[in-house]
Amino acid sequence: MTTLDGGPGRPGDAVFADAVRTANLAAPAEPAAAVTVRSAREAEAAIRFARANGMSVRVHTTGHAAATQLPMAGALLVRTDLAEPVTVDAENLVARVPAGAVWREVVTTAARHQLAAVHPIAPSVGVVGYLTRGGVGVHGRARGVAANAVRAFDLVTADGASRRVDAASDPELFDALRGGGGGFGIVTAVELALFPLASLVTGAAYWSLEHADQLVPLWRDWTVDAPREATTTLRILSGPAVAWAPGPVLCVAGAVIGGSAAASDADDLLDPLRAVAAPLRDTWHADGPAAALFAHEHPAGPRRTVGDHLLLDEIGRDGVTEFLRVAGEGSGSPLLAAELRHLGGALAEPDPAGGLLDHIDAQFAYVGTGSAADPTITAAAVEHSAVVRAALSPWDVGTTVPSMVATRTQPQGHLDASRALRAEAVRARVDPDGLFAGDVLPGSPG
Repeated sequence: MTTLDGGPGRPGDAVFADAVRTANLAAPAEPAAAVTVRSAREAEAAIRFARANGMSVRVHTTGHAAATQLPMAGALLVRTDLAEPVTVDAENLVARVPAGAVWREVVTTAARHQLAAVHPIAPSVGVVGYLTRGGVGVHGRARGVAANAVRAFDLVTADGASRRVDAASDPELFDALRGGGGGFGIVTAVELALFPLASLVTGAAYWSLEHADQLVPLWRDWTVDAPREATTTLRILSGPAVAWAPGPVLCVAGAVIGGSAAASDADDLLDPLRAVAAPLRDTWHADGPAAALFAHEHPAGPRRTVGDHLLLDEIGRDGVTEFLRVAGEGSGSPLLAAELRHLGGALAEPDPAGGLLDHIDAQFAYVGTGSAADPTITAAAVEHSAVVRAALSPWDVGTTVPSMVATRTQPQGHLDASRALRAEAVRARVDPDGLFAGDVLPGSPG
């Protein structure tokens, strides 16, 4: 059962259990009731039910951002999983993506037409949540913030009405939906601009962590003048040992677009690193556009994790030293992953047609992930995340990207005062009773 025919699910029944599933098992959703909607009409019915029963409404799809959510006591949780396929209009370079779709569906469908989108590093991330939270991902340095590529939303607002929202029909709401902090309604579909891409160079190379003191400065030096066609991430990984990596490793992963120049640009990055030491594993290769989605080899399936996120200015050699001190060999770090994502390029450039979060004023994003397998392990990860945050504080720009935020308790905020006020004004107009107020992100006045 996925509709409201007999009312939403309650704790203990199958409808409830299906609707509250999250990708982060350490952050269970605990609403008063929950339902999975398969159409815009069912989303409308969910709003009517909530109003009739004095409940607020919360919305999610995959639950990757579950740890950022406010408590859901007294709320109706709506999980969107619309019964529609992803479709691509290759002539007009647009994909229609129903709420509930994950990036694997979009990227592989678009690739059949030699088209691509600015997607995250994980195939299982929900498309709608990623885009409404800005989205800084693969190809970001070449194409900018992912939300800027949205051309329209299908939205059910607090009055229970379905509407199409675009730059012509409601420009203020359209801008607010693209990075404005949430709380505007239930998105049931997006229309997303794609771009032509026949091939790229993508992959990941792994070295023993003992080489990090040489490799990390080389990677950082390369980022200073890196072509915007290259978007890369440096990660220190200490997950479960595998045959080719019995201990912690340093990984450089990413993608380079740009036609025939892509191979040369990738070699400019990788050859100096390979000269330091032969990688334990090296998957960098030329391939079609879908390959970039799988290059980072992001763990599949639900996990129990905690983490942290900072946006950083140019870190220089001093910043590299501090990063290695708290995350490198001998640091005692319990984190599963500590990574630096290279920003800049088109990500740093305001987009006149973009949403409220249309660019990122930072050179790097730090993202740390720790296990939350049990209270002791969780406490160690949280404690060390604070150590990393303190070490990187001289370069912290003081803002965050909502799609990268790990927990609701970490310092965050992504809009300046004027843009936050614009988002607040839109929320007051489309949701005057605050039906969706619980979905407003911290740092986004509501």
